[in-house]
Amino acid sequence: MKKFLLMFGLLISSYSAIGADMSHGADNFYTSDTVTAQKVLFTNQYKMKVGGSLFIPKGSDPTTKAPAIIVGHPMGAVKEQSANLYAQKLAEQGFVTLSLDLSFWGESEGLPRNAVSPDIYAEDFSAAVDFLGTQTFVDKNRIGVVGICGSGSFVISAAKIDPRMKAIATVSMYDMGAANRNGLKHAQTLAQRKKTIGQAALQRDVEFSGGDTAYTSGTVHKLTEKSGPIEREFYDFYRTPRGEFTPEGQSPELTTHPTLTSNVKFMNFYPFNDIATAHAVHRGFGCTLAGVQ
Repeated sequence: MKKFLLMFGLLISSYSAIGADMSHGADNFYTSDTVTAQKVLFTNQYKMKVGGSLFIPKGSDPTTKAPAIIVGHPMGAVKEQSANLYAQKLAEQGFVTLSLDLSFWGESEGLPRNAVSPDIYAEDFSAAVDFLGTQTFVDKNRIGVVGICGSGSFVISAAKIDPRMKAIATVSMYDMGAANRNGLKHAQTLAQRKKTIGQAALQRDVEFSGGDTAYTSGTVHKLTEKSGPIEREFYDFYRTPRGEFTPEGQSPELTTHPTLTSNVKFMNFYPFNDIATAHAVHRGFGCTLAGVQ
């Protein structure tokens, strides 16, 4: 187990750096010629179908149980946006990997589309462990999880109550609870937070009475002179050929945008509370691997 944890941490550190350098094959839509890929569906505890992509190293011995890694996509994205890339790169190193779409997004079930539910998001990762644990070629005692951006906080939330996740890594992690309560660099005041909550409450009345669903945040569709560096960075990926992906049946005008009434649920999301119950946690970009025993 110690070897698995150490290798897991070192690999995530290396791929965090490679992800910023296209010369290392870090194209978002990279397709590996050394792994096989297949679409899979599995059910979470809420009886919702979760869509995923399973990657297996070519030439691997089907009678040997391999370690496995689950990869979660950024908040508002889908597995085709960075998660598949990480999953394939890790599969090239001998892991069985599984990228998944969080419920309400991509190929996973859930209505309304683009809804926010941190508890269900966390459950999706546990459901992925359920699925991998039934595969004859997976060592169920060596399953790790990688959370990219917002998924980093969902993975940690899941791992606190699921000890089957033996190693946890995050890349460019966003604590989606803190980000929504406080804003970047704690720039959001309490008054602004209350205003957002009030707007969502009023919109619930509108939608309950048959009004249109309202959406919020996400990535801008046009840049202006007033666009800040964060908006520009997200636009450069999600609104350009570099990373733009619209799932089947979805409108490009709605990609990355969560529903307004559900997004406030992040205000009640505290993934780092009681983190001591989670197994080893590794954060990308130079942080150390803790809890290796």
